[in-house]
Amino acid sequence: MNATGPAGFAAVSVTCLVVLALLQAGTFAAGRRIGRYNVVDVSWGLGFVLVAVAAAAIGGGDVTRRILVALLVAVWGLRLSWHMHTKSRGRGEDPRYEELLARSAGSRTAVVVRKIFLTQGVAQWFVSVPLQLSAVLGATSGAALAVLGLGVAVWFVGFAFEAVGDSQLARFKAEPANRGRIMDVGLWAWTRHPNYFGDACVWWGLWLVTASVWPGPLTIASPLLMTYFLVYATGARLLERSMSRRPGYAEYQERTGFFFPRVPRPS
Repeated sequence: MNATGPAGFAAVSVTCLVVLALLQAGTFAAGRRIGRYNVVDVSWGLGFVLVAVAAAAIGGGDVTRRILVALLVAVWGLRLSWHMHTKSRGRGEDPRYEELLARSAGSRTAVVVRKIFLTQGVAQWFVSVPLQLSAVLGATSGAALAVLGLGVAVWFVGFAFEAVGDSQLARFKAEPANRGRIMDVGLWAWTRHPNYFGDACVWWGLWLVTASVWPGPLTIASPLLMTYFLVYATGARLLERSMSRRPGYAEYQERTGFFFPRVPRPS
């Protein structure tokens, strides 16, 4: 039975929480078997896809917007999961997780479950609240259709920045002549983090789609949290600290925007 209203949102939300718990449990088991826990990065995008599909299936809101949101999230999430799988395949543990485990006391398993898998699962659930709510709301109409259209446009901009930025970086790294060099061409000449900027745009776009129907705007904390992750917690600022030690990076910082794209400054 499709669900609407507060009770419907509760049903969708609880279902999504269960789906994410099962996904994180399975990912933990897979990481324990292969001996590295960076497999959790592969399940990041996949988790949002499962949430969007579950919400679309259970929610009783506008069917057109349910399908639209599910498609947008699926395109973004499946590409990201495949990218992370390709990026980590055949490599060792992510240095971030090695550092986390090295400085944490107590049972290694307990630390991994609490600080990696549980944290990610809760973050996925909270960030996806706009997707959950959108699935139980009525149709977008009138002037609010412009908000929905803007949301789709922002999503497209974000997806393009993230996908193209990742592709450009992968090709750059694949060239032996570029070993040790700073990636500063293509989108990377306009922003030092086109993939993180694009990811933020994707989630602001999805929030705008939900915000086209009341009380969708009230879920603004979700894209704010995702942006915080991308800029401060696990994203751009963290990467800047490690990259700042590389020769030529200070000059790259001077001529290229940090997060938001801008016209490159002369060298």
